[in-house]
Amino acid sequence: MNEMTDCLFCKIVAGEIPSTKIYEDDYVYAFADIDPKAPFHAIIIPKEHISSANEITAENSGLIAKVFEAVATIAKQENLENGYRVVNNCGEDGGQTVHHIHFHLLARRNLQWPPG
Repeated sequence: MNEMTDCLFCKIVAGEIPSTKIYEDDYVYAFADIDPKAPFHAIIIPKEHISSANEITAENSGLIAKVFEAVATIAKQENLENGYRVVNNCGEDGGQTVHHIHFHLLARRNLQWPPG
């Protein structure tokens, strides 16, 4: 199996694994995290497989821009006017457990810094 056919998030995008959709367009898919760390916790991914932030290039960086356009749309859609946090974990030491670039959108509670 290659990386993309074995990727959890690619399988979610393909509809092979169920998820609770929050947002979708031609480039981006967002769904509810199954282990939320805030009252609102979405996972936002580009539909195209990119392993991590280390794999962002001039050729695929437009997809990351689409992710952040989706963040703004979701924030409006979900009335997150009090604020939110967007988190990307990269690599083992960064806490990345699924090797498909993804962004956590957390909201609806006071998010302290540094996180604990």
